[in-house]
Amino acid sequence: MSGGFLERMAESSRRRADKARLRLGEDELRRRVDGLPAPPAMSLSPEGFDLIAEIKPRSPSEGRLSSADFSPCELARHCAAAGAAALSVLTEPSRFDGSLELLAKVAEAAVDTPVMRKDFLVDPYQVLEARLHGAAGVLLIVGMSDDRNTEAMLKTALACGMFALLEAFESTELERAHEMAVRLDAPRDKVLLGLNCRDLRTLAVDRGRFGQVDLPNAGGYRMIAESGIENAGQAGELAALGWDGLLIGTALMRAADPRELAAGMLAEGRRRRQA
Repeated sequence: MSGGFLERMAESSRRRADKARLRLGEDELRRRVDGLPAPPAMSLSPEGFDLIAEIKPRSPSEGRLSSADFSPCELARHCAAAGAAALSVLTEPSRFDGSLELLAKVAEAAVDTPVMRKDFLVDPYQVLEARLHGAAGVLLIVGMSDDRNTEAMLKTALACGMFALLEAFESTELERAHEMAVRLDAPRDKVLLGLNCRDLRTLAVDRGRFGQVDLPNAGGYRMIAESGIENAGQAGELAALGWDGLLIGTALMRAADPRELAAGMLAEGRRRRQA
């Protein structure tokens, strides 16, 4: 995978948004979204450590993750029962085998647990599209476009009562994400700041990046560590560093007992935060 991965994903995402507009105009999409009940709120633990459990059929670095008998709805229910604060669902079709239909199925199965659309979003239209398919939140990659466009997507999400995870791949992007949240006076329970430790040029993970972030300067926004966490011990180490939660995908998809893994990560993370 070359350094142009995000650029290629952004272009593909724009094409998908343009095609979607031809099928359903933005005015009609907004009308349908306005008629929906409020999305379920994300409840963050007072113990200071949470988990976003991800459902993704495929990973560009790992290949196919789901088996022939894989049930995304069953996995969603297991993770919700383990105490996940939210579920993340990949909707990117070409590299992750995701879809909006998958999002809708998981959102229906999850009931009161909020579901987040994870994709390479580039257009506020796609935020509305996510809400129409049951999403209570969206992941927004800070490096995908300029701050003005990312802010427009964030404003759309907040106006719909949704939460947003602002994802960065390096410290400077994380600072931009924080500045954006402060600039918009975004509620602390509606915006999360995430650092993905994966190098998009090589697809390698470097968990050492998690120790290089100045967490006390998050301004009250919860900080989420993403990628490369495989077990409860690693979750505890990040909690001890001051991280407020994790986004876990591949490890859960491959776990023999995803509920046990999720619950173990949460228990160890909370124990280390209280130590």
